[in-house]
Amino acid sequence: MAWRNCFVLLRLTGEDTLRSSVRDGSRWPHSLQQRCSFRKATRKPEPKKVEEELGPAHTELSEAAAHRRSPAPHLDQQAPPSSPRAFGRLLRPFVFTVGFTGCSFGSAAIWQYESLKSRVQSYFDEIRADWLERVRPQKRGDVRKEINQWWNSLSEGQKTVTGIIAANAIVFCCWRVPSLQRFMIRYFTANPASRTLCSPMLLSTFSHFSFFHMAANMYVLWSFSTSAVSMLGREQFMAVYLSAGVVSTFVSYVCKTATGRFGPSLGASGAIMTVLAAVCTKMPEAKLAIIFFPMFTFTAANALKAIVAMDTAGLVLGWRFFDHGAHLGGALFGIWYILFGHELIWKNREPFVKLWHELRTGGGRGGGGDRGGSV
Repeated sequence: MAWRNCFVLLRLTGEDTLRSSVRDGSRWPHSLQQRCSFRKATRKPEPKKVEEELGPAHTELSEAAAHRRSPAPHLDQQAPPSSPRAFGRLLRPFVFTVGFTGCSFGSAAIWQYESLKSRVQSYFDEIRADWLERVRPQKRGDVRKEINQWWNSLSEGQKTVTGIIAANAIVFCCWRVPSLQRFMIRYFTANPASRTLCSPMLLSTFSHFSFFHMAANMYVLWSFSTSAVSMLGREQFMAVYLSAGVVSTFVSYVCKTATGRFGPSLGASGAIMTVLAAVCTKMPEAKLAIIFFPMFTFTAANALKAIVAMDTAGLVLGWRFFDHGAHLGGALFGIWYILFGHELIWKNREPFVKLWHELRTGGGRGGGGDRGGSV
């Protein structure tokens, strides 16, 4: 969620209008001629309406063109709400956040139930697969075998986040397709001033416009995945990660609405901050280091304090390079879940799992429900 690369895309919406005016034979705006160090012959003045449309676009054209990495679609820029404190628009995102979080943990509980139920069958399937592997003659250069060996060498946490990394890579490739950028801006960037509020809260968690942004986030996620999954389990980790993406986006909505600093955000930083904060809260004495400076080590507790302090300062001072509201929301959600949320949510899933078991076994026909419930 952190970087605002897509904000550059939205600012470029006036550029297509500028190009069309040049094709139609109209003159360049006077201020832009001075900025580009040339001046065309004087012609008949344009109507004021055209100058008003180009006003907010050409003042930032040189800055935007310097940062643009791909063609931007012509998109009508949406005006922010009439009042910067129009919190009424956040009612639907709040309901979506609560509902999606509940569905995430409910689905994780069902997933864990089904996994435990099929564990015995999977055990026998693995024995049969190992036996067939010994009997079947080996092939040299078997690519499938090499992939299986690599996959089996990964930890449970690394296997879990591989799907997340693949999803982020696919969305990153979609940003490179010019015909998809209008769709990507609408559904894969989170902005409280947008007409679409709820679905981007989740989809923007898998969205990165910059390769460096995506690589940095995925590296941090990969580094903390083994500790986080061993601490929470695969199912609970996925529920926490997906919920964290939505919760951090909602906190970003609230901060932007309160301060009036509207703009699109994207990236997995909010969800990753939850994972990082959860691991640091659970293991405060663990030693961490920065990738480019491995010689400097510090405790996880000190790292978490520094991150929270930096994002708080950025939110108060109005720094615009990162979405500090999403970072801070993700970190606080991770701290809250380890201290209170695990006991409040995950350890109280038994009634829901029993209800699912009753539905799966047909209401306990023939006493099977009671036996299954006791198991």
